[in-house]
Amino acid sequence: MPDANIQHFHDAPTGTLSYVVADPLTSKAAVIDPVLGFSVVSGRTDTNQADVICQYLEDNKLELEWILETHAHADHLSAAQTLKSRLGGKVAIGGGIRKVQEHFASLFNLKAPFRSDGSQFDQLFSDGQVFRIGSIDCRVIATPGHTSDSVTYLAGSAAFVGDTLFMPDYGTARCDFPGGDAGLLYDSIQTLFALPDDTTYYMCHDYPPQGRELRYCVSISEQRKSNIHIGAGRSRKDFVAMRQARDSTLSLPSLILPAIQINIRAGHLPAVEDNSVSYLKIPLDQL
Repeated sequence: MPDANIQHFHDAPTGTLSYVVADPLTSKAAVIDPVLGFSVVSGRTDTNQADVICQYLEDNKLELEWILETHAHADHLSAAQTLKSRLGGKVAIGGGIRKVQEHFASLFNLKAPFRSDGSQFDQLFSDGQVFRIGSIDCRVIATPGHTSDSVTYLAGSAAFVGDTLFMPDYGTARCDFPGGDAGLLYDSIQTLFALPDDTTYYMCHDYPPQGRELRYCVSISEQRKSNIHIGAGRSRKDFVAMRQARDSTLSLPSLILPAIQINIRAGHLPAVEDNSVSYLKIPLDQL
C-alpha cells in the first residue's frame, strides 16, 4: 500500500490546520477539517481557505472522495458543504456526534426538521471502522475526552488527531465542553501512544510560542517523551487533576456559538427564513 501524499493548509485567524490526503495510485483524496471563514462583527462568511484547497485539488487533478471532520469544532466553522457543492465527496464524522447534537439542540431550541441523529452527515463512523481513500486503508479510532464525538483518522502511519493532542510544548485539549471528560482524554491519548513507533501525528491546531515557527506534524516518540501535559509517563490521576485545574481558567472560544450551530449541521447553514435570510442564535446567560 502506498503512502499518502499529505498537504497541510493553515488558517491563521483560527489557528486551524486542514489537510488534503491523496492516494498517488488513484488520485483520490480526502480533505480533513476544512475551515469556513466567519466574521462575528458582520456575520459574513467567506470561503478563502476552501478556495485554496479546491484550487490545490484541481491543480493536482485529485478527485475528492471524503470530507472528514475529527469532531464538531467549537473554534471554527466547517467548510464541508462548500467543498462538497464544488467537488463532491461524502461528509463524515464519528457517531458520537449524536450526543453533541442532542445537547446543543436543547441549548439552541432547535426544532424539526433538525434531528439529533447524525443524518446531516453522509457517513457516521464507529470505532475501528475501516474505509478507503482510493487504495489507502484508513482506520477510525474513537478518541473521546475533548468531546464525545472526537475521532482520529489513521491513514498508513499518519494519524490525524483533531484536538486530542497539540504540539508537545502546548499539551492537550480542554475537557470542559459538554461530553468532555479528562479521564477519557487520558485513555484516548494512551490509545494513540500505543500506535506503532513510526506513527506521525498531524495536528488540527498549532499555537506556537514566541520564537517558534508553525508546526503541523510531530513524531509519536516526541509526544510520548515531551508533551508537557501527558508525556514522560504522567499518571492518569495527575493528568486529570492538571486538566481540570487548567480548564477552570479557560475562556470559551470566541466562535463557539456560531461554530457549533453550523458544525452539528455538517457545515450546512441554518435554513433561510421567509425573508430569505439565514440566522444564528445567541442564547443569553447560558454558557
